[in-house]
Amino acid sequence: MRSSVIIAIDGPAASGKSSVSRALARRLGFAYVNSGAMYRAATWWMLRRGANPDDPASVLALLPRMQFECGLENGASTIRVDGADPSSHLCDGEVNEHVSALSRIPEVRRLLVEKQRHYAGICDLVMEGRDIGSVVFPDTPFKFYIDAAPEIRARRRARQGQRDAITERDLADTSRKTSPLTIAEDAYVIDSSNLTIDGVVGEIVGRLKLKGLEVPE
Repeated sequence: MRSSVIIAIDGPAASGKSSVSRALARRLGFAYVNSGAMYRAATWWMLRRGANPDDPASVLALLPRMQFECGLENGASTIRVDGADPSSHLCDGEVNEHVSALSRIPEVRRLLVEKQRHYAGICDLVMEGRDIGSVVFPDTPFKFYIDAAPEIRARRRARQGQRDAITERDLADTSRKTSPLTIAEDAYVIDSSNLTIDGVVGEIVGRLKLKGLEVPE
């Protein structure tokens, strides 16, 4: 396996990390991987098959049957579950409601973390999520945590057409026993409340240069 450059970007819901990660990956010529989409895809599949994400036993009964495939297409991660593309359903209301519960199940996280780590053997990447710097790639020297004021994140969420409550999602993500949302000790924290996407990307690029990474102009 080749040695890849991995940039880990973590943060809570609607902090701007997805938009920033996509823009950063384009700027660097890296692949972009959205780890949260994997948990949403798994949630969608489980719900279609009648599992209750709040009941781990019902999820674990189906987990061995879930054929979860990750790939890359045009520089971005792709997901197929049992051969189906779930992308149009990842922000469904039912998925929003249950994804935090599914993400708390250790066996689910182990499966998807393994899928996420596989990308490191393929290419240089920007991966965003909630435990990328703390759990998935704790050894990468390039860790960032993007945050924003709760009221600003709530407005962003509403513009996205998603109704899940920010405070409830934050509590679920930070309080789970397995891989909770946390700021890695050596992560560089950026408050995106009053910054544009380009502004946040600029801060990250500046930090990467200080750490010795060659960045294309």
